[in-house]
Amino acid sequence: MNSELLSRVVLDPKIMRGKPVIRGTRIPVEMLVRMVAQRISDADILHEYPRLQSEDIEAALLYSANVVANEDVFPVAG
Repeated sequence: MNSELLSRVVLDPKIMRGKPVIRGTRIPVEMLVRMVAQRISDADILHEYPRLQSEDIEAALLYSANVVANEDVFPVAG
């Protein structure tokens, strides 16, 4: 299931300078995550971007969670 969802997110240097976008669109994952963080409902997002499906929103969140989970953070001494 996760790999199916993640296949909806693509990175192509020719599209949005390689930022992750939803497959077949120029809709960045970052924008969808920000919309969800702003508590914009899935229904409103889908209304605004009719080419999207609810699975695309889920894929954007899963992709973002995976990026953060695999990020190395090194505290800087102050």
